[in-house]
Amino acid sequence: MSRQLLAMALAPLLGLFILGIGNGFLATVITLRLDAAGESPVVIGWVSSAYFIGLALGAMLNDRLLLRIGHIRAYGSFASLVAVTVLLQGLVDEPWAWFALRLIGGWATVGVYLVIESWLLASGDARVRGRLLALYMISLYAAGVLGQLLLGVTEAMGGAASFMVIGMLASLSVLPMAMIPRVSPLIEKAEPLSPLRLVTLTPTGVMGSFGSGLAVAAVYSLLPLYLQRTGLPVDRIGQMMAVVVLGAMLLQYPVGRWSDRHDRQLVLILIGAFCTLISAAVLWLPMNAWILAGLLFLLGGGVFSLYPVAVGHAADRAPAGALVRMSQGLLLINAIGSALSPPLVSPVMSLLGDAGLFWAFGALGLILVAFFGWRRSVRPAPLPVAPFSPSTPMSAAGAELAITEELVQGAIEHEHVEDLAGAVPEVAVAEPLVGPPPPDEPHIAYFHDEPTPEEAALGNISRP
Repeated sequence: MSRQLLAMALAPLLGLFILGIGNGFLATVITLRLDAAGESPVVIGWVSSAYFIGLALGAMLNDRLLLRIGHIRAYGSFASLVAVTVLLQGLVDEPWAWFALRLIGGWATVGVYLVIESWLLASGDARVRGRLLALYMISLYAAGVLGQLLLGVTEAMGGAASFMVIGMLASLSVLPMAMIPRVSPLIEKAEPLSPLRLVTLTPTGVMGSFGSGLAVAAVYSLLPLYLQRTGLPVDRIGQMMAVVVLGAMLLQYPVGRWSDRHDRQLVLILIGAFCTLISAAVLWLPMNAWILAGLLFLLGGGVFSLYPVAVGHAADRAPAGALVRMSQGLLLINAIGSALSPPLVSPVMSLLGDAGLFWAFGALGLILVAFFGWRRSVRPAPLPVAPFSPSTPMSAAGAELAITEELVQGAIEHEHVEDLAGAVPEVAVAEPLVGPPPPDEPHIAYFHDEPTPEEAALGNISRP
């Protein structure tokens, strides 16, 4: 990677890091403040879900503003709006006012991600794009860890200090982007596939993306509530949340590389079973701070790995022309799951107590295991056609630009194999299917030098 490219990437990465420090512990602060005010888990869940609703809306709409005014001005607008909504939360403590502010804040935050992702990924070609994306995720996760560790410091100041610090960080993040004396790259708008169409193309990818949204949103929104009600002080809650993010950062890549070498459906099944096992351990094992930290580290690694593996599985099946729209559609599915998570999980906590959070995690893991196992029994997965990406961008435009040449080439090769299977009479399938194949799983054609006796008896066998 050239120095010129690093210099161009430095400013957006630095802006992301500064804003990410505050955004990393904002959700935790809101959850703890609402709980301290005596609000029920249901109210806390709805306020938390507003942020993810804003993310979903922004993923669909914010690229229009970016195309109209450019990267630098768009970043300044979105980051300033984030600062305003956070500072207003320090002045107004009504839950439904916070719901509206979190909705606007989510819409503005995904706009920030949109600007940074599209800037970085359009700055370099396919040879360095993966490294730029890795730097992006390292900056984001490192900021999240540091932000959680600052939680105890800012909360000890009392009053609106936490909101003031987060607002100042959001405002300061504008400076690196505003001081860049370069022309910013351009992006093109592409519409995502509808959820119904995605279900038809890749049921496993849709379920994995939706389940990931449910789990990750519950981690950010309701895990701090569980930790506070177990008696941990605020600074220790921040440390525990930092451990979760650290687990996501350190374990995601090894899991992804593992999925490159094995059936991704099997990896998804094992991730779901792993999350269920960790949840059961939290519920039933005798607990101390060290055991809890270790289990949360592992839970973060499992929960945050679910989405990129599911997207990789879907990409293995997508035709080349549908990769961009499929990625954008899965981002929206993930955002929908995130928006629904707090309202769905918080009543479980009200009904079963604070431990209901881990009952919900365990139940979600079992549902995912059952669904992925059923899909694998319908038709096994083909070999991966493209390498795993450490994570998935957080906006639709970022997903568009993250489609690498390797992934496109892999999809083209799959389509080429299908075309050969229809044109060459000697091609046969190992086990002919009765009826049309499932829509999300392309068949695998096997080539033989000599026909088997069964094939000779059947004559020419065309692909299903």
